Amino acid sequence: MRAYQGVELPRDLLQARGRFEAWRSRCRGRGRIPQELWELAVQLVGRHGVSRTASVLRLDYYSLKKHAEMVDREPRAPSSTFLELPSPLPLGKQCLFELDNRSGVTLRVQLVGYDTADLEALARHFGTAD
Repeated sequence: MRAYQGVELPRDLLQARGRFEAWRSRCRGRGRIPQELWELAVQLVGRHGVSRTASVLRLDYYSLKKHAEMVDREPRAPSSTFLELPSPLPLGKQCLFELDNRSGVTLRVQLVGYDTADLEALARHFGTAD
């Protein structure tokens, strides 16, 4: 298990080994390895392989492999992407018009889904208002 003692180790493996050793010095006996340390070990498996990581961190090869495989099987949350949707087409009729009355006032009106009777009443009222 100590095959990598004399070999220069990558910095991330050395830091992880230090964290595992610090935990082992605090934890007497056979305590469970905290989840955050397992997650760290699994990340290192992706870069350095199961065998090397298990050896450097003094972990059981098969336990580390099992944790790494569980992470591979977990469904990943879909990444959020921006999706622009076209604005919906208005249903019904559309109309844009201008009304001028005798006193020089102009009214610009844009209607969507209008009723013809309402349009006629608006035009009649605007022409008589002073």
